[in-house]
Amino acid sequence: MLTKLSNKIVTDIVLLIVRVILGVIFIAHGYPKLFVVGIPGFAQFLSQLGVPLPGFFAVVVSLVEFVGGIVLILGIFSRWAGLLLAINMIVATLLVKVKVGLVVPPNQAGTGAELDLALLACALTVLVFGPGSISVELGLFKKEIS
Repeated sequence: MLTKLSNKIVTDIVLLIVRVILGVIFIAHGYPKLFVVGIPGFAQFLSQLGVPLPGFFAVVVSLVEFVGGIVLILGIFSRWAGLLLAINMIVATLLVKVKVGLVVPPNQAGTGAELDLALLACALTVLVFGPGSISVELGLFKKEIS
């Protein structure tokens, strides 16, 4: 079946899938930071990690994840979202996951760096290739917003 589809169509479908899955995951990570734990709780966590200006970065990270996820799903300002989410994942990996390792042993709670690195790879994919043709961005503006 794939042989009958053009490379462009396949690429656009794959970019849509990557954007939607990545967007859902980041919304799921940003939502509790904004609405469950809240900014003060997340800021306290960042403070324990030694992050400077934890209140400021709690707001930034929460919004980047939540709003970034939404704009990825819609396919608008996708490259900007990809850039900010890639930076987010690099920092998260360096601050937390480097100490944990790539994969957490089965008897321990939490995740290793594997999820963060996969999310980083997906964010970089959107950054480099854009949203594809199946996006609000291209529907509204008839060209990609860089």
